[in-house]
Order: sequence, then structure tokens, then C-alpha cells
Amino acid sequence: MKLFGRKYKREEVLKKVGGISQVCGVRLMEFQEGKEKGVSAAEMRSGSGFRATILLSRGMDIGYAEYRGIPLCWRSAIGDAHPAFFEPEGLGWLRTFYGGMMNTCGLTYAGAPCEDEGKQLGLHGRASHTPATNICWDGAWKNDEYSITLKGKLREAVVFGENISLSRSIEMKAGENRLSVHDVVENMGYQATEHMILYHVNTGFPVLDDGSEMACSTKQAIPRDEEAEKGKEDYGRFGAPVPGFKEKCYYHKMKADSAGFVRCAIINRGFNNGKGIGLYIKYPIRELPWLVQWKMTGEGTYVVGMEPANCLVTGRAKARKDKTLQFLKPGEKREYHLEIGVLASGGEIAEFEKKIK
Repeated sequence: MKLFGRKYKREEVLKKVGGISQVCGVRLMEFQEGKEKGVSAAEMRSGSGFRATILLSRGMDIGYAEYRGIPLCWRSAIGDAHPAFFEPEGLGWLRTFYGGMMNTCGLTYAGAPCEDEGKQLGLHGRASHTPATNICWDGAWKNDEYSITLKGKLREAVVFGENISLSRSIEMKAGENRLSVHDVVENMGYQATEHMILYHVNTGFPVLDDGSEMACSTKQAIPRDEEAEKGKEDYGRFGAPVPGFKEKCYYHKMKADSAGFVRCAIINRGFNNGKGIGLYIKYPIRELPWLVQWKMTGEGTYVVGMEPANCLVTGRAKARKDKTLQFLKPGEKREYHLEIGVLASGGEIAEFEKKIK
């Protein structure tokens, strides 16, 4: 493994530590006060300075992440609220939206509130408010490389309706500045079930700052509405927080590389006197054909979302009407892979840009 600027063999590392947790590992915890009280979480550390907090009570989503003390994501004023406070109606999802590194939107509906075939559906679905079960973690050596993996399951089910499960695995490799999410969604019921999923990755200060840019392999960026039409040529450029800013959303048609992967990043070249920092995502386009961009550079709510999805955010009723709504047959499974990582220097930023070009 590569640690602290040099390569080590397995035995070299083990002779210098009392346990591998001195370098990297997983620690389980529970929050103790306010709306967060009772929320179970797991802290994952790779040993490079990359650290993430996985909210086990909130769909195994990623509440916070940092690199060497540098925050990577936007955090709302709400905190990691317990799912008992979830308000599913209308825009109530926002009452418990902590921001964070990643929220899972879905599993049977995502996007705007709507009425679909007589059902009232709120914003972004139930996944991020569903506590995980079957939680386990482990670490394993493969030759001289060590990795930690956290696993769990969640289920969205109702009597006389859907019965859909998500099995999630989150992995970090020792010494690396990234994590990978592997999801398997399965229809456990006996009738076809609507399936919408979106990974809400929220970039914040200082990765997002005056002069930051979005670097991605976009073929076309489609404004969601009239508000997004205003200044649409600047979808990938960001300034200082703007008083009264109104959110803008863009639907990106992406170009994949020869292996079928899409890359996108928010980059701040001027960070730390020009050393630079960036946050990137990478995923297979065949699994998640859309990238939704959420540009919300207001005061306090200063965030840009990179959101790979199998749908748009116009709501399930609109998707059904447009015949773009996806379904899972009884017993059918879908797999999703998402990598989230840090670009820690100008050199890494340049290398990333070469890949997307």
C-alpha cells in the first residue's frame, strides 16, 4: 500500500503498528443530542487523511467527508436528523436534508412532489430516511493492499404495494483518497415496481468557492426551467455567494470513455495559494444515463450537486407520462457503482482533465 508518500509491504506496516486501526479502519458510533439523538453512524478512515461518516440510520448515506481536515461537502443547518423526524409530504424532505456528501433519492420515486396514479408523492423518496439492517464491516489484505468494507441493507415496502430492497457496500482502500459505493436494488415482490434512483452528491466550501469550475464530459446541458435558462452558459462556473440566488438545475447528457465511465468534478484551482483541490465522481453511464446538476450558490445554501441518476427530477407522474419511467420486474435486480474521490493537487486535477477530454 502507499502511505505518507511511500510504498509499504504488508509486513512493514504490521511491524510498526499495534493494530491496523492505527492507520485506517471503521468505528461505529451513535449521536447523542438534539434531532441527531439515536442516529447510528460509522466513521471510515483510509489513512490518507480521507475520512467519511456513514449514517447507518439514514440509508447508509454519507453525512460528512473531509481530506486532511478540509471539508469536502456542504452541510445544512439541520444536522444529521433522526429519520423519525421525516416529513414525506410535499417538500417536507427538506426539513431533514442535512446536505452531506451523498443522499440517495429513490427507490420507487425521486424528484419533484406530484400525484401519480392517485398517490401523493413527496420530494425525493424514502431511501435516505430508511435505517439500514444487517450491518457489518471488515478489513482484508490482498497481497500488500488493505481495504475496509461496510455493508448493510434497507427496504422500501408497503402492504399491497412495493417491496424493494437495496444492498449497499462502501469500500475504502488504505492510503487512497476515494471511496466506492456498490448498490444492488432488487424487487422482492410479485408485481412490477416503479424504480427511480438518484445519488445527490453535494459539493461545498472550500472546494466550491469564487472561481471554482465544473469539469465534466458533457455533450449537452439542458436547463430544467426558465430560471435555469438565465445564465445557462455559466452552468459550470461559480462565483461568491449571491444574495437571493434562485436554484438552477441542468440535465447533462454525458459522453463516456472507452470503458463506459463518466467523470465529473468541482475544481478549485486557487485553493491554498494555488495548490488546488477538487471533488470528483465516476460511474458507468449504462447504469446512470443522466447527470443532474444542482446549482444553488446562495448565502448559507452555497452548494453544487453532482447527481448521477436513472431519471430526471420532474417527478414520477411526468416520467410516466413521458414513458421514461423505469420498472423492476418481480425478482429483477439492478446494480449501481459510484466512486467519489479527492483531487488533492494541481497535478491530479490536470490528470483528471486529460481523462475527461
